[in-house]
Amino acid sequence: MVQNIIDTHIHIWDLKRVRYAWLEGDTSILNRTYLVEELIPQMKLSPVTGGVLVQAANNPEDTALMLEAARSHPEIKGVVGWLPLTDPDKTAELLENQFQKEPLLKGVRHLIHNESNPQWLLQDTVLESLRLLASKDIPYDIVGVKDEHLKTAIRVSEAIPTLRLVLDHLNQPPIANRIKFGLWGDLIKEISGNENVYAKISGLGTASGNPGGWTAEDISPYIAFVFSCFGVNRCFCGGDWPVSTLAGSYISQWEKYTQSINSLLQEEDTHKVYYENAGRFYNLTT
Repeated sequence: MVQNIIDTHIHIWDLKRVRYAWLEGDTSILNRTYLVEELIPQMKLSPVTGGVLVQAANNPEDTALMLEAARSHPEIKGVVGWLPLTDPDKTAELLENQFQKEPLLKGVRHLIHNESNPQWLLQDTVLESLRLLASKDIPYDIVGVKDEHLKTAIRVSEAIPTLRLVLDHLNQPPIANRIKFGLWGDLIKEISGNENVYAKISGLGTASGNPGGWTAEDISPYIAFVFSCFGVNRCFCGGDWPVSTLAGSYISQWEKYTQSINSLLQEEDTHKVYYENAGRFYNLTT
């Protein structure tokens, strides 16, 4: 039985209002405006009852767009926004004047996978800003796609053990290469030793290497491995719309995720992964 799900990874973008550097020159279906109004009818046909909007550009305009959407749509329970982490003074100012006063702001992210330096998070200024987040109990999303990003995440978790972190898209497990589980697995085991680090089950269709034909069976070994490392209390789910549309519809994504997770867990544990853990990590009012 599929229970209510909080989709902790939804993107929106408006090409007329915000600059998305990573989309410039993109020739895929992603290079157009995607707004919440397009997604909500699909959410209603799925087990998803609420969602979290996640940063898609390293600028304040993106955060403002998401907040506007969240205020207008009760289905959106929170926003993971952006802060200028390389400027700790500005970060401190925005935390005081924006984050602390805006109940819908639930976390922070930066597109580190688009930075040339995979150790971007280890800059002294960024670490200083991340310590500010930890002091205010604001979680941070790590969007990594390489083993080097995961190594960096381990070092951040060691440097600031009180900072709550989540690995977006499980830091791209080697599904496409059918490796079980290689260096990725070793690093996942290592970082899971910090109880403030969580795993976000998301982005697996696009990571599968088979966007047109991936199945629940393809992703289940990697989800099972993550459960074995993090346990059922530190994992939750995200759909990654609209990036996920490169690998099928919103509804089909959730059919595969729930088929996999329901085959691996008892019902009381699925409720944690689908709902409770997300609410606790992002301090959602659900």
